[in-house]
Amino acid sequence: MPETLLLILCLVLLIVLPVAGDGGPGRQGVTLYVSKLGRNTDGLSWETAFTTIQAALNAIPDDQGGHRVIIRPDTYFENNLFVPHKGAAGAYNELVGDHDGSLGSGTSGWVVLDSGDPGQKGFKSYDWWGPIKSYSQGWSPEHTEPTFSATCWDRWAFRHLYVTGGDGGLFFDGTDRVEPFSVLVEDCVSIGRAFGGGVASVLSRHDEPITFRRCHLWALDFWGDTAGAYVRVENQTMPEQPDAVFEDCVMVGPQCALKASNFGFTTSTRVRCLRCRLAALNFSQPVGTPTDGVIQSVQEGRLLHVELEDSLVMGYKVFGVMVNKETARDIGYTLKGDVRAYVQFQQEVPKGFHRLADWPIESFAALSPPANQRPTPFTSRELLTRDMCELSPFIWQGRLCHMECVRPASGGQAHQYYLRFLDAETGEELGRAAKGYGLASILVHDGRAYVFASRWSESGWQDVTLFQSADLKHWRSSLAVQGENEGIFNTSVCQGPDGFVMAYESSDPAYPAFTIKFARSSDLVTWTKLPAATFGTNRYTACPCLRYADGYYYCLYLEHRTPRWQFETYISRSRDLKHWEVSSANPVIYPQGLDEGINASDPELVEWQGQTYLYYAVGDQLTWMNLKRALYPGPLARFLRSFFTRPGIPDWGSASAPPR
Repeated sequence: MPETLLLILCLVLLIVLPVAGDGGPGRQGVTLYVSKLGRNTDGLSWETAFTTIQAALNAIPDDQGGHRVIIRPDTYFENNLFVPHKGAAGAYNELVGDHDGSLGSGTSGWVVLDSGDPGQKGFKSYDWWGPIKSYSQGWSPEHTEPTFSATCWDRWAFRHLYVTGGDGGLFFDGTDRVEPFSVLVEDCVSIGRAFGGGVASVLSRHDEPITFRRCHLWALDFWGDTAGAYVRVENQTMPEQPDAVFEDCVMVGPQCALKASNFGFTTSTRVRCLRCRLAALNFSQPVGTPTDGVIQSVQEGRLLHVELEDSLVMGYKVFGVMVNKETARDIGYTLKGDVRAYVQFQQEVPKGFHRLADWPIESFAALSPPANQRPTPFTSRELLTRDMCELSPFIWQGRLCHMECVRPASGGQAHQYYLRFLDAETGEELGRAAKGYGLASILVHDGRAYVFASRWSESGWQDVTLFQSADLKHWRSSLAVQGENEGIFNTSVCQGPDGFVMAYESSDPAYPAFTIKFARSSDLVTWTKLPAATFGTNRYTACPCLRYADGYYYCLYLEHRTPRWQFETYISRSRDLKHWEVSSANPVIYPQGLDEGINASDPELVEWQGQTYLYYAVGDQLTWMNLKRALYPGPLARFLRSFFTRPGIPDWGSASAPPR
């Protein structure tokens, strides 16, 4: 009986525990979350998520494996990441992006890990600087810190990450810790100046090979030690099994696609490529400066063996060696299935390769990394007018109309500031008002237009003044909200269950950036401030657009996506104007394409003929601004509700379906 129970237990363990090389957690450890929308407390839920990746990595509790760090799609400016604990055999730890929203982040798209310059000066091309921390003391006079090995990432799995901005992508350098190392990288885009991805100064486990699957690995430099994928495993003799396996991968670089060995190294490396596309972008003539080969060994040919199955090689020539060039013929290779080569017409193709005479169109198109498929509720975006920032749509006597806030880009005299009212379809001017005012919003109620505008003076924007009219030509004004040691900028007014509510943007010095405050009125004329109702006291919240539906006040507002100089429109909601829920499906709209710069600000909403239009400003927040309009094919209430009604990404594809 004991022997039978032992046999049953072993069979159960074989079923439950995954193969070690697959990186699946055989042990269920802790799951930690990363989101810039989180409260940055314990990281145990999306609500309490850490706001940085490194904070979550620091919280990994032990080296027993099976831990997961799940990241909400967004851009994370982080560099030189490290972990306190390795994974375990049969229980890899995971660093995974919620690429399709199935893990509950509320959105989809790439998790972008950008290791660019911390001062926001762009791509940082500097030895050892990148997304994965590794460092060699004495590499140069500037490298004075203690040597650090990336083998701390042993038995970790990386999934659905877009990694760029540094010297290497997902590249693991063991430095002085030449020890067994296994890593699994799946469905990632990995870009570096020197290396798209790979390993160096490690030993391999042949039952757990270093594995990259369905990855795009790009190197950007042609000088020195660079490759789309670089593998240097310190074997004293050539192994019979591959040290590293690349499956369904793209490897691209100006110098070469795949490289092994290095200057002064005589250790051997074996690599397997299954269904891979390898391209060296140097197609020079022989009299120019051609690459040594798409697949290279730096020191000697005999130090590399590559297994190719159902793969394509594109570039000047197939194999090459940088130092002892005549030993290129000694690169070992094994071919299986359909292995093709497209090379310069004067170059030989090694035996067994199928030489292509025609340009491989489909394969070349597949070299490009997949786009960032961020969800959007809009079916179209159109340019409305140039050189204008603020415009409010409104319905007037059965017509869609626009209120333009005409003003200089900056400074100017009071007479240069005014409001203009236009028929949206014909462009007919219907009236003007409010000389010396701008940043205005409009509400039509009982046949009258109520306009709320901030007053311009040499000291900045002041107060909120109400202008009201029954014909858009004759106006009377009164003070609505007076500032208190603050500038007051954009406003928005809507009707709720208890009268009218105004959201106004304040530069109150008590808070670190622009903040949204609120006031209430029963008649749109007399307003009472609500000191307890303030949104965004801890960050940049500007350009409010307030609407009421389904028992909630919905507020669209502008987020400054620090540390980037980028601005996106977000949405939050509240029942009482005091407690706010920020949608996990944010942003509502973000700059997209070559004509929108880095800005999608000043949102305004209108429902017209059963559809919802979002008006917004694009530009660089410095020198130019244009106005655009996006279309949501459904009513306004459903548009607002859609950002909060699903635990995963919003089902905007069914926008034309009946309301829920």
